[in-house]
Amino acid sequence: MSESMKTDLPHLTPSRTDEIQGKPSGLGLERQPSISRRDFVQATNALLVSASAVGPIVSMLGAAAAAAAPAAPARMGPRKVRSIENVWIPMPDGVKIAARLWLPEDAEQDPVPAIMDYIPYRKRDSTRLYDETRMPYLASYGYACLRPDIRGAGDSEGLPLDEYVKQEQDDGVEIIGWLSKQSWCTGKVGQYGISWGGFSALQVAARRPPALKAIITHCSTDDRYTDDAHYEGGCIIQDMFVWGAYHTLDGTRPPDPAIVGDRWRDMWMERLNHLDFYVGNWFTHQHRDAFWKHASVDEDYNQITCAVYAVGGWVDAYNCAIPRMLAGLKCPRKGLIGPWSHNYPNEGVPGPAIDWLTESLRWWDYWLKGVDTGIMDEPMYRVWMQNEEATLGKHEVSGRWVAEDIWPSPRIKASKHYLTAAGVEMRPGVEVAKILKPRQTVGMTAPHWLAFNPDTEAPTDQRIDDARSLTFDSEPLKEGFEILGAPLVTLDLSVDKPVAFLAVRLNEVEPTGESTRITYAVLNLTQRDSREFPTALEPGKRYRIRIQLRDRAHVFKASNRLRVAVSTTYWPLIWPSPEPVTLTVYAGKSELELPVRPPRSADATLRPFGAAFVPDSSGSTVIEGSVGEPKVFEWNVATKTLTEINKRSPQRKRLNATGTEVLYSGRQVLAIRDDDPTSATLDSEYTTGFKRDDWDVRMDTALRMRLTKSEFLLVGEIKAYEHDKEVFSKVWDRKIPRMLL
Repeated sequence: MSESMKTDLPHLTPSRTDEIQGKPSGLGLERQPSISRRDFVQATNALLVSASAVGPIVSMLGAAAAAAAPAAPARMGPRKVRSIENVWIPMPDGVKIAARLWLPEDAEQDPVPAIMDYIPYRKRDSTRLYDETRMPYLASYGYACLRPDIRGAGDSEGLPLDEYVKQEQDDGVEIIGWLSKQSWCTGKVGQYGISWGGFSALQVAARRPPALKAIITHCSTDDRYTDDAHYEGGCIIQDMFVWGAYHTLDGTRPPDPAIVGDRWRDMWMERLNHLDFYVGNWFTHQHRDAFWKHASVDEDYNQITCAVYAVGGWVDAYNCAIPRMLAGLKCPRKGLIGPWSHNYPNEGVPGPAIDWLTESLRWWDYWLKGVDTGIMDEPMYRVWMQNEEATLGKHEVSGRWVAEDIWPSPRIKASKHYLTAAGVEMRPGVEVAKILKPRQTVGMTAPHWLAFNPDTEAPTDQRIDDARSLTFDSEPLKEGFEILGAPLVTLDLSVDKPVAFLAVRLNEVEPTGESTRITYAVLNLTQRDSREFPTALEPGKRYRIRIQLRDRAHVFKASNRLRVAVSTTYWPLIWPSPEPVTLTVYAGKSELELPVRPPRSADATLRPFGAAFVPDSSGSTVIEGSVGEPKVFEWNVATKTLTEINKRSPQRKRLNATGTEVLYSGRQVLAIRDDDPTSATLDSEYTTGFKRDDWDVRMDTALRMRLTKSEFLLVGEIKAYEHDKEVFSKVWDRKIPRMLL
């Protein structure tokens, strides 16, 4: 081992070292932040540091569950923890990766396995509090915990990169190798993370670094093209713009002078000069080509041989990857889906949240320490069977935990129904052509692909969209039943344009008329046979289209009705086709298949989860601003234009541990006329900044989207300021041909 690869504790030379006592913490009153891609997109820096240091939060799982749950564990483990503010990790090309490290104080004498979370989101400030609610806790139970910044981000050297490039995975492999060689490490390494961190865990695992024994991937995907914030079902989703604008903004931020010294400004200028217009690049890859295949682990599941625990929530957009990976992977694996959105299970919203930290320790102890915790004796797939859906304003979802020993489960049986002129029936009917005229604003009742905030982004009553869609209703159900898996809808249809999209929703309708979306899917019909090689539709030609809806666990109730709703638009979740499309569905032979799950008595004996808690962080202090503002929809009666306004007023917080002030503000406006798909527009602007002593920087980014029948028109802009003086600016102006999209 070379001298540069070995780092003993005396040589870490931390900028700051904190000792964290191995003792229980007090009861908290405020939820700590959950940080992930969507968190950054929505609230970024200001909200990331919004939590105070008042301690853990406890969320009970209901009276019965709480009574049966194991006793809550001590909030911190038995080993005292040392926090090292910055460690430099050398890469083969000379670039040094910056990382924050937590170690048991006695790790030199009693080495421990290592766990890392590998993301670009600035360990020094943006994820500081979030990291502190996990890493010290795990370290107190005998793990070395590392939070490196990806190269070109945060305090790491190198140039900014697009998401999930090969260099990122190369560095990840090197970091794991470095960890395994440290004198305080046993040589066994785990990796975990949410969103980007979850992606990274899968992608690095596919490279098979010898020391990597297990991963936990939260809210991530195996398919970067059709199951990420870009092209769902081959359609452009709104989140591509939000995420693209933020990803560019993230690349404008400088390293912290307290870590890199006086060279921070040179590193900043180098980053700005090399920053690319990521969303513009994504638009040049409109089909599932090599760009998206790279780092999509479903290209070859056999690449992953270490143990995988895949975790997500029913409100999160990435949950379908979990059953896919359970079915496709051959390595030891488990899956867990709760009622949550894009957050960790111990901070799960909507609830109930669970004691995830203890569950994760059971996983790590089994795979990294060889302790038989019993976790691999339990069913492969465990989910929250929902009695209701998470609709707007709902903070708790009633239901129960259920499980299947393997997935796919041979217990799940398809129940076939037919979409006829009379509705949803058990037998096919006489063929009847049902015609839908185009309306571009269908979709406003569920406008978000990734609904993070249940108070502002969860779906609402579907009736306004149902009224402008083709709908097929069943008779009132004589008895209830539950589904687990992906419903299938097969439609005999024709369209009048060569490019057309399809949105299909499965709703549950109450006797009083309220319509709740249970699941849905969207599909670019030119990709009916191939994501990589789409083909134009022949207007008027009849096609039989099979569309798989998103996986769901749901209990349909007696007396309610099933409803299948079909439209050619789903704004603003997906962007519109080049021309208005008239759809004809041939009722009578079109079908609905439901994955019906029979009762399982063993569900009652599942090991209960304990009460959720979130450990302390060092906290922050509010200087300016509020937590956010609700979305606003405006309808212009004269022009039949729907406008969605998302605004976040300036917010400024001070990190208690470092004194760094973090600024964020943002605004996004989308609009479309009901009769013209080419009228769709997007304008967004975001600002972030940092201030501490004489360090005062601010970065602005703007993104504008227009479209014609044949082109996408994208304009991006970045500006950087030091002490309110502009020091850099750059504009990208792209005209990108539409390719069957």
